[in-house]
Parts: sequence; structure tokens; C-alpha cells
Amino acid sequence: MQVFVRFLLIIVLAQSQCQCQYQRADATTSKTPKTGPTRSAKPPNLILITLDTTRADRMGFLGSKRGLTPNLDALAQQSVIFTRAYAQVPLTTPSHAALLTGTYPQFNHVEDLGMALRKDLPFLPELLHRHGYRTAAFLGANILDPKSGTAPGFDRGFDLYDADFHDTQPGEDRYHSIERRAGDVADRALHWLSGPSDQLSHHQQGPFFIWLHFFDPHDPYDPPPPFHERYAAAPYDGEIAYMDSVIGTLMEALRRRGLYQDSVIAVAADHGEAFGEHGEERHGMFLYDETVHVPMLLKLPAQKFAGTRIDPRVALVDIAPSLLQAAGIAVPATMQGQSLFRLLPAAQASPNAGETRDDNNKDKDGDREKDKITDRAVYSESNYAYRNFGASELRSWRAGKYLYVQAPKRELYDLPLDPDALKNLSSSAKAVADTLDTQLSGFVAKTSSARTENTKLDPLVAERLHALGYVASDRNPSQDSGKAAVDPKDKIELANRYHRALVKMEEGQYAQAIGELRELVTRDPDIPGAQFDLGSALVHQGLYEEALPFLRTAAEKWPDSAPPHYQLGLALGDLGQLEPALKEMQAAVACQPSSANLHFLVATLLAQMDQTPEAMKEYKKAIELDPRHFEANLTYGRLLFVQGRASAALPILIRAEKLKPESMEAHMALADVYTKLGEDDKADRELAAYQRLFKSANQH
Repeated sequence: MQVFVRFLLIIVLAQSQCQCQYQRADATTSKTPKTGPTRSAKPPNLILITLDTTRADRMGFLGSKRGLTPNLDALAQQSVIFTRAYAQVPLTTPSHAALLTGTYPQFNHVEDLGMALRKDLPFLPELLHRHGYRTAAFLGANILDPKSGTAPGFDRGFDLYDADFHDTQPGEDRYHSIERRAGDVADRALHWLSGPSDQLSHHQQGPFFIWLHFFDPHDPYDPPPPFHERYAAAPYDGEIAYMDSVIGTLMEALRRRGLYQDSVIAVAADHGEAFGEHGEERHGMFLYDETVHVPMLLKLPAQKFAGTRIDPRVALVDIAPSLLQAAGIAVPATMQGQSLFRLLPAAQASPNAGETRDDNNKDKDGDREKDKITDRAVYSESNYAYRNFGASELRSWRAGKYLYVQAPKRELYDLPLDPDALKNLSSSAKAVADTLDTQLSGFVAKTSSARTENTKLDPLVAERLHALGYVASDRNPSQDSGKAAVDPKDKIELANRYHRALVKMEEGQYAQAIGELRELVTRDPDIPGAQFDLGSALVHQGLYEEALPFLRTAAEKWPDSAPPHYQLGLALGDLGQLEPALKEMQAAVACQPSSANLHFLVATLLAQMDQTPEAMKEYKKAIELDPRHFEANLTYGRLLFVQGRASAALPILIRAEKLKPESMEAHMALADVYTKLGEDDKADRELAAYQRLFKSANQH
């Protein structure tokens, strides 16, 4: 196997990494309403729990008879229940961006997976941290890991962001690499809560904000025992039942620590899941209730308003301003969500709240405000179909009794009469559809900000998203100028087949995935992602020549996207075609200049071609972009040594060894340097470490 291939097998993580004035539609959200939480001398602890891919209709407190959520149901009895809460995007990263910034996707521009969270956006953890809160996050999957590049910027404002994931290695399961079970997430959070005073002491250091993200209901559905056996015929339900059991254990642990009673606990799903409704499998494409209607609870200190059910529509963008208000912190004017406390009039207060209302002397302004809240419309969107399948973006508007979907084939549903959204009224009720379309377009225009740049997706980030079952691209509107819009409904069958192929690739069933993808590109050759993945799957099987035309097609269709050039460069390198491989890898760098790994690969190709000075510059650039890039440090240090610059090589190789102490190559390289420098004792130490690792590797 060529040296180039050997380097590619040990690639590690590449850390790539006008705001318009928004006039708030409702200025009262920045004010503390009379029905908000009673201010105390000490701000409350804030606990946010997000449930990935969790349907509202699986919750007992929302009417499910499946018996999956006894612990969430018990928490609901002590919380405010929002019966009609909606996600803004049916995808994890953009949905959490809306939740944590209190802004809509057209404003924050985190509209798809892998997009960076801008530093100028209001961000709940950072705002709380500025006001004295200790902050920590415990994540269930690398979908929200800034270091892996899937969620850049999400660690802003956190004292601890526990998302130390890595790519799955041979023989390693997903729960010790790219995902964690809910029990592991909760244990890590409780360990932090119980830590020494230099980490956190609730009683000694004041309030904390802690975010727990449970990924379990996301596919593949594989609950642990005994839920695996109990729900063998319905593993998705088993994942929810397991997650609920962990939440019950977590609540009990909070009670034992004295952290439950006076804390604010917010629970919400980021989106739901579809099982064939409207033709969709999984989520991301459509905006119907199965993927956009989400469970939401808010437990207040002393369980105020316990069991209150709020029926007016609310949105995930409302959570950030609500938690800020609970903490007594002014809500930034740039936050577009509305405080949930506005929905809690004094009339709903518990008897011990000391709040009363004279029904014979109602506040007329309050009544008008309540009517306005009751009729509030909620916006959602998805451009997943556009970015990955060349179809149109989708936008939805839930207003009055209607669900309106803005699409090439627009949709209108009367939800009280048609709760499953099966009878499209857009033709028979054209005036209503026109009115809602105007409202939606006006809302988008009012709540948008200017996009400063198009997001470029690092190839390794795309691969990590693929491992979670997502298609990923950085398609932008300029690539489709003048083309007729295609409705996502016309692409859903292909999207489902594509997803099934990705699942097969993740499970190692490459032969079956190749069959699915071949049929897909035959039926629709205009899906560059399918061309790309077919080529990638063929490369994985060692069919390099066969992969080339598919990868070239992807690169031609997406010339400004790094992943196709990157994968094509790998395939050409494997075939020994170094010059064209270098050309493609340099094209990938032009698309994604901040990727340390792409610069490393360019350097490796240049070194293969004996262009050492140019290779040295690229290795140095890779290290500047990512000082923790192990392969770049190791190779650059070796080249310095070969050039007779042992003293210059030493600190580079020491860093490489610290980054990966189990690397035999790093210890041997250091042994050579120390020998050259006359430091024989250190050379013997490194040689002994090499021999110990070599012996251990051969024993296994």
C-alpha cells in the first residue's frame, strides 16, 4: 500500500472551523410581566433537557396511551404543559440554534446541519454566564459537538461543554464514539453537580445552568436491555421509554441533592420523527406535525402553576427569553421569541401564589393581549430538501385553525377538521391560502437578517453527519439560478431510499448500499449527493476506477463544495495519480481554506511528489489552523529531522507524542531526534516506550 494511503487511514479530526436591526413584533417580551416568577434574593438554578427526535404523540401528558413516559408524566404534573409547541426546523442543529438564541433560522442562518453559530447572536448560555451563572452542557451525540465541526460555536459561554466524541474505530460501538446513551449523559451531569467546589457547589457558588441533550430516540433505534427486549417490535418506543427512565432517575437525584424544588426545569424535543406519514421516513424534509409538533414542559420553583395546560401555540424560540426572565435577566432586543410567562395570567395561579383577579372588573387591555396570544401564528422551515436534493425550500405557517405550507405545490389544511393534514384545501380555499401566504412572507421579511457568507462544509464534517444518517452539503442558491423549483413532495421517495442507503453504509453493508445508490442515480442523476456517496462507497470497497466518474460528476455539479473534490482526490491518490489528486485536493482547500486536514492532505501529496518546500509550507499551515492535528505535527517534525533540523523538530514531535501517547511512530521519531542531539537517556526512554507499545500491539 502506498505511503499516501497509509496516511489517509490515520486521518483524525480537522477542526475547521450585518446583523439587520429587527424590530420586535411584540416589544413587551423585554418586560417582566406581572405573572412571571416571583423574584427572590437568589436567582434559580436552570436545567434544560432537550430530547432528540421525540414525537409529541408518544407523551402520556399529551394524551398517549402507550405508557412510555411515566416519569415525564409525573414531572408534567408539577410543571406547566404546553400542548401545542412547535420546532422551527425539523433538524437537530438548527432547531437547537433557534432554542438557544431565541431567534428564527432566517435571522441566525443556522438553517442546516454543520452551520456555524455566529458570535454576534444572542446566546442563552453566554448571557447567563455573564450574569454569574455556572454553565455546563452534556451532549448525547456528536451532532452538537463544536470540536468535531458539526456545531461550531455552540460551546460559547459554557464553563464545561462535555462532547468529547470521536470517529468510530474498528471494533468500537457507536455508544463509545459518536453517541452516548441517556444514562451516560445523566451520570456525567450529576458528577459535575456533585463535584468539588472548584467545579461546582450549588450551596457555595450560586446558581447554575445545565443543559442535558438526550439523543436516544434518533435512529438507529437500539434501546438497551430490558427495553430492547420489551420493545422488540417497536424499538423507537423503546428508546423513548428508556430515556424516560433516565429522566426519572435524574429527577430523583436532583431531589436528593436539594436541587429540584427551587430550580426551573425546561424540557423540550428538538423535533419529532415520521414513520411514513405523508410519505416521509425519519425527519428533515417536511413540516407536518409528526416532525414539528414537540413536547414542552416548564417546571417553576416551588412547582408554581403545577399542572397548568397552555393551549395557545408556542415555539422553541420562546425558551431562551423565558429562561432569561426566570433568572431576572433582561431579554436582548435581538431575541425574537416571546416569553412563555406571558401565557400565565394571575387567574391561573395556584392558591398559594397570593395572586387574585376580580372577574367583575377585568382588565380590558389584558383581555385583548390574551386574545392576541391565543391567535399567535408559529413559523417553521426546512431547506434540507433544497440543499441535498435540489428541491424547493419549505416554510410553514400555523395560524388560526390552519396549517399553511409555502411550496411549489402549496398546501392548506383545516386542522380541527383534518388533524392529520390529509386534505389539501389550497385550491378550494384559494383566498385563505393567499392571505396566509402573504402573512408568512411578511413575517419572514420582518424577521430576517442579511446573510454575510455562504457556509462551507468541511469534508470530514460531512462524513460525520453521514455516520448519523444525514445527507450533508453546502449547496447555495447561486447554483440553481434560473431553474424551475421542484416540490420536495416529488423527491420524498428518493430521499427515503437515500436515507436507507446511508444507514446501510453506516452498518457496513456497502454492497447493499451501492445497489441502492446505483438505482438512485439512475432514476435521478441530478442529485449530486447520491453521485458523491456512490463514489465514496465504491472507494471504500477498493473500486477506485469505478468510483471516479461518480465523484467527477459530483465535483462538476458542486464546484464550490469541498467534499466532492476531497473524495475525488483521495480516489485518485489511491490510484497513484498524484498530480490530478493534488489538483482536486487544492480545489477542496480553495472551497474550505480553514480546514487543517485538507492542508495536511495537500502537504502529503506534495511530499509524495518530492516538492518538499511546498509540502513544508502546507504542513505548517495545517498546524497553525489546528495545533492539535497529530498527523501534521508528526509528519512535519519528521521532515524537519530529515533535513538535519533536529532542534527544530524536537518541540513539534514532543507535541505529537503528547497528542497521541499510544503512537509507536511518535516515540520512534522522538528517539531518533534525541539520539541525534546526544540525549541518549531520553532516546532510550522513547525507544522503550516504542517497544512496549509494539509488544502490546502484537499480543492483541
